[in-house]
Amino acid sequence: MSQGSITERGEGDLVLAGVLDYRTGPALREQGRNLITASKAAALRLDCSAVEHSSSVGLSLLLSYTRDARKAGKTLQISGMPKDMHEIAKVGELLEILPLQH
Repeated sequence: MSQGSITERGEGDLVLAGVLDYRTGPALREQGRNLITASKAAALRLDCSAVEHSSSVGLSLLLSYTRDARKAGKTLQISGMPKDMHEIAKVGELLEILPLQH
């Protein structure tokens, strides 16, 4: 398993990858906020298909990124959510809140 990362692979295209847990969460929180704020794109897309493992910290990051985008006057669409993240979101009744791309 690799460390968690969030990168911008193109304008408005963000990629969340690796392990999302209490160890990687704080740095990913700050990096994601900075990428969202700095992006010139009005519509952002966050691809989560490269996430290897996620605790509830991963969902906390998604909610925070959604809030960051809204605060910056941007939209955010989340795609590629791994099954374990999706199941945690379902239990926590977050599927209606997260801006998931279907």
